[in-house]
Amino acid sequence: MPRAYWKGFLKLSLVTCPIALYPASTAAEKTHFHQINKRTGNRLRQQMVDSETGRVVNKENKGRGYEVSKGRYVEIEEEELEAVEVESTHTIEIDDFVPQDEIDERYLDRPYYIAPNGKSGADAFAVIRDAMKRKGKVALGRIVLTNREHVMALKPLGKGLLGTTLRYPYELRDEADYFRDIPSPRVSKEMVNLAAHILDTKAAKFDPRKFKDKYEMALKKLVRRKAAGKTIEVPDREEAEEQPADLMQALKQSLGRRPTARRARGTSRRSAAQAPKRRARRRAA
Repeated sequence: MPRAYWKGFLKLSLVTCPIALYPASTAAEKTHFHQINKRTGNRLRQQMVDSETGRVVNKENKGRGYEVSKGRYVEIEEEELEAVEVESTHTIEIDDFVPQDEIDERYLDRPYYIAPNGKSGADAFAVIRDAMKRKGKVALGRIVLTNREHVMALKPLGKGLLGTTLRYPYELRDEADYFRDIPSPRVSKEMVNLAAHILDTKAAKFDPRKFKDKYEMALKKLVRRKAAGKTIEVPDREEAEEQPADLMQALKQSLGRRPTARRARGTSRRSAAQAPKRRARRRAA
């Protein structure tokens, strides 16, 4: 089993159990590159350089500064940062239980697997987990990670819990800044019905196993070929298909319909439907 990222306790009122957190996501399988000297093939190391003098700054002279005005910084010492650190109690104390559908997805940040740490707290862990399952609720608690306090949402996942840190409101941008200038055109009901039908034809169950990172696969192939001494040829880019200029036409083509043929069929149906009436009028005359 991987090493725990965090160990502590989960507390619900007077019920406490030891738990361990494990990151639920990883970037270990992604292709990573290093900066190298193209002439020697050696890896490059970055250095911190003074923006005014251009000289390399030694480690002992590096510090933190907050820009209070253009080009003016106030220096913050490590000891001063420690003074405002949130004291870690190594406990996730559950404050509230909320319906899952009330959590705006934009607030979801990093996922973690939560498991009992040892057999001694397994019973208490199972009680909290199963009670949440029965009520269909998500727990909200607070946890200190890397000196910062985070709100964490916890919900049952299999035999364990899934804990997801949440963003604070100040970390989200206001959607009105981006949606304000979107026009509100009057769209015909027929267009909406056609679009809804396209959605129906593409209905599926969520299956992340179908997700293929084509760029990552191409990167790995590129590295293998290059390491084998093969020549890499840049392929010609295919031109994008020309899109129909008319929205209705695009919708109908998406469903494999020919607008002209459909209109022709509609006309022939109307003619067939009206034929008995015309014959009746002729007999009456």
